[in-house]
Amino acid sequence: MPLTPLDIHNKEFSRRLRGYDEDEVNEFLDQVIKDYEGVIRENKELSNQLLSVQEKLDHFATIEETLSKTIIIAQEAADDVKGNAKKEAQLIVKEAEKNADRIVNESLSKSRKIALEVEELKKQASIYRARFRTLVEAQLELLTQDGWEVLESREQEVRDREREMKEIY
Repeated sequence: MPLTPLDIHNKEFSRRLRGYDEDEVNEFLDQVIKDYEGVIRENKELSNQLLSVQEKLDHFATIEETLSKTIIIAQEAADDVKGNAKKEAQLIVKEAEKNADRIVNESLSKSRKIALEVEELKKQASIYRARFRTLVEAQLELLTQDGWEVLESREQEVRDREREMKEIY
């Protein structure tokens, strides 16, 4: 067990003839006691400082570990968000491409249908013009002829043609 300042203070030496000067020894022991108390105090302060520094170090180590874990979690979350965003973007692009293809196909189909309708209308207009021309020519021919007999037969033809036209339209 280490000596305490009290142990030094209470230490008594045996006396011999022609021994050391008692006052000188006591002064020296008082000096040793003071110095020893200073060393003990300093050692205690350093121990307390060491404990305080160790607690701070442990605290900062915990913070560092927490920050490292947080950074890793944040990175993983960012990677997940990026991955999900890429997948969503790909789905949006695919959907847009499908819609675009559908719209183009519908447009082509409508265009073909309209072209067929236009052709059909041109044919009908051509037929109508030909029949109308025939009718007008027949009427002109009637006007240029002198006989009513011819007129009556022509009149029947005109009625027949008019009926035909009504049936078509």
